[in-house]
Amino acid sequence: MDDAVLEQTNLVLRPRKGSGEKVYWDAQWRFRTVASEPWRMKKQRLGLAWLEPDGSGGWRKRKGRCRDGWLDERAANLAANYAMKEHAAVLRSVAERARQERERLLTVRVAAREWLSWLDEVRGAKPSTIRDYQTLLREPGERYKRGTRTSRGRIMEAFGDRPINQVTTTDVSRFLRLLDSEGLTPRNVNKYRQVLQAMFTYACRTDTFALASNPVEHTDKRREPLPAALDYYEVEEVEALARVCEQGAHRPTAAVGDAELTARAAEDRQDADAFRILFYTGIRIGELLTLRWADVDLDARLLLVRRSLSAGVETEPKGRRNRYVPLSDPALAALARLGARYEFIGDDDYVVCNRWGRRLDDSALRRRYHRGCDAAGLRRVKLHGLRHAAGSILARATDPVFVRDYLGHSKLSTTDRYVSAKHRPEDFERLNRAFGASPREPAVDETDTAAGR
Repeated sequence: MDDAVLEQTNLVLRPRKGSGEKVYWDAQWRFRTVASEPWRMKKQRLGLAWLEPDGSGGWRKRKGRCRDGWLDERAANLAANYAMKEHAAVLRSVAERARQERERLLTVRVAAREWLSWLDEVRGAKPSTIRDYQTLLREPGERYKRGTRTSRGRIMEAFGDRPINQVTTTDVSRFLRLLDSEGLTPRNVNKYRQVLQAMFTYACRTDTFALASNPVEHTDKRREPLPAALDYYEVEEVEALARVCEQGAHRPTAAVGDAELTARAAEDRQDADAFRILFYTGIRIGELLTLRWADVDLDARLLLVRRSLSAGVETEPKGRRNRYVPLSDPALAALARLGARYEFIGDDDYVVCNRWGRRLDDSALRRRYHRGCDAAGLRRVKLHGLRHAAGSILARATDPVFVRDYLGHSKLSTTDRYVSAKHRPEDFERLNRAFGASPREPAVDETDTAAGR
């Protein structure tokens, strides 16, 4: 063991039991296998000492040549050094066997589980992040929670049983090339690469597996296609969606009683105003679903975003910071209508809830949204696109810093995509002035010319 430290202290004389004229040489030294351990003592008998009593309670060298099986002081020192070396060799052998056993047990599978546990318990990663990583680190053939599908388990199939310190850059590169050949998109291949890189980065830490290097670091990241052009609804389209929802046209028709019709009508009105709030405030879906009435101040025209939703669990907002969102007139009106209902308007009640006052499921809201878009004859835009719409429309009328703070972006670069999503009307006037274009003349009707008019 490279970290083992042995320090000789001294030779010790110990009288032989039953004989007052014979004494043994004993060696003792202290040792520890790693620097963090406390010192321990090791004692070892070397042999009979070539000494005799001196008559005053001490010992002196015997006369004559030292006999075989006896040790004088010089030979005792040599024997002590040899004993220490043998002890060090034993420690190294034991440590090497332990290391081999540990490496045999410390597979990629074990490292992956420890890494996920560390992300959850120490780093406090969002539940959705943990869920996404767990998805890529499933075992082959593992059943999904819903449906009959099973996991491919690509990472565990390729590396699960491998000792983590034996995975090479070549191994990872070949694995990524195999994903390419299977037809995975560059984006998905990069997801596998990112998970492996993060896991091996954790394994390189001295307090985990102390790998010498990260085998993923020098593999190639795939070139992903440019993101699609940002598409979003305008005010008129969102209002058309809301009107359709208010009328219940986004709901499958069925023969129900009067009580159910009344409950559904209230849900339909809530759906309409929920979509309006998402659009006119730009808050995220999880932020809306966890919004409580204590977070809404209609008099001050503000709402406080201090929660979000991650894999069905309420957490802090993205970026781990709260923010106040000022309310425009349409947003204020939508919240006021929701606050005028006869129940579930206490401080701890959800602003958007199901008919029993519990938090609305995000998948239910998405289904209603898409049905509403179809009923309104709108092109399909994701529900998160209402947030993109808010940012893009604001970017046409105000500066990017305001848009960044309004949407709660941590970086201005995130806001930049909204600035160029669609041109402002005044941009065309600036272009015409820059290129010296004159106002277009009205077209001349040839029939009027022929008639002399």
